[in-house]
Amino acid sequence: MRQAEIVRETKETKVRLAVNLDGTGRASIATGIGFFDHMLDLLARHARFDLEVEAEGDLHVDFHHTTEDVGIVLGQALRRALGDMRGITRYADLHLPMDETLTRVALDISGRPFLVFRTEFKVGKIGEFDTELVREFFQAFASNAGVTLHVETLYGDNAHHIAESCFKGLARALRAAVAIDPAAAGEIPSTKGALGG
Repeated sequence: MRQAEIVRETKETKVRLAVNLDGTGRASIATGIGFFDHMLDLLARHARFDLEVEAEGDLHVDFHHTTEDVGIVLGQALRRALGDMRGITRYADLHLPMDETLTRVALDISGRPFLVFRTEFKVGKIGEFDTELVREFFQAFASNAGVTLHVETLYGDNAHHIAESCFKGLARALRAAVAIDPAAAGEIPSTKGALGG
């Protein structure tokens, strides 16, 4: 089973996260940040990952530490659940429309973390959620998952739609990239014979 559970505790946050890459999209999310819960719920649904997240953080300060630390733990859990990555498709890319917004997401489950994030928001907040935290989540996730991740919003106006297109785009790209390639089942998709750096 391609699944993992990780608990991470610091002076700023405590996060417990469990993921099953071969799930049905079932999610149980509680971070204390309503908009972020919504983004993680739709990520699970569109990736078809079963995802449980329980996070307690210093929300009296702001939402930064909780959002970043959930990204860290989700990345670590994905990496652990993939194991040696044998048989995975590895690459995926797509354009994700969300009403007036269009976002392009491409990723490589390479073991080499890198983020290119070319998405701009015209407002600083979505409700109480700082829009700059979208990038912080993606940075934390990519760094800890060991993926090369490119996210670019080609156009869009509504901040909610822009953020949602980024998360849904990541979800659909992950769904495709972690899928087992029937033509290469049992093989590590690299000429080096290993992934991870």
